[in-house]
Amino acid sequence: MRSGFDNTIWQTLDKLAWQQIKAESDIVEKDGFGVKVLRCNNGDYIKTFRVKHKISLARILNPAKRFCGNAEKLRALGVDTLVPLALYSLPDNRWAARYQPLDGETLRALIKKSTLSEKNIADLGAYVAKLHDKGIYFRSLHPGNVVLQPNGELGLIDILDCRFRWLNRPLNAWQRERNLQHFFRYEDGKLIEKALRAAYSFSTQ
Repeated sequence: MRSGFDNTIWQTLDKLAWQQIKAESDIVEKDGFGVKVLRCNNGDYIKTFRVKHKISLARILNPAKRFCGNAEKLRALGVDTLVPLALYSLPDNRWAARYQPLDGETLRALIKKSTLSEKNIADLGAYVAKLHDKGIYFRSLHPGNVVLQPNGELGLIDILDCRFRWLNRPLNAWQRERNLQHFFRYEDGKLIEKALRAAYSFSTQ
């Protein structure tokens, strides 16, 4: 697993360099503004972000830097997630983060294939409880952002919307329930709500 990431260093890519990267990569996701996620030929991913702030504030507040910073914080707390590799300044006031993805399948994919086991759900309950105990509030908590890795461990992806409590204090009861509700807003989350709540409650006793 590669390292050496420095979140204070930005690589500026001109239009030609960015076009070259896109030409050598597969488009995973795009919208009306262009490419959102690329898969490079070496397996790395590049996620792009639009920045609405003034350029003078962008390097401090922009989401690409927060995305990578969240990954570093999660990993420091023992939570498996992507490995940030580089930050890019792109043409047209866009920014990007290059990272090594987390291997495995999302719980959403497993639910869709009906291969999510009772043990997987029990492990998920304990996992979410552990996140909360560490003061992690993941606003984008849903089956599509939790990955079951080949070693059986769980991890998080798409981690831009993570919040961390001061001094890693555990979430309070209101925050815990609110975060669980994020998960159950989705149809595939609702399918496992009863079992997940039971596993979560058991893990917090």
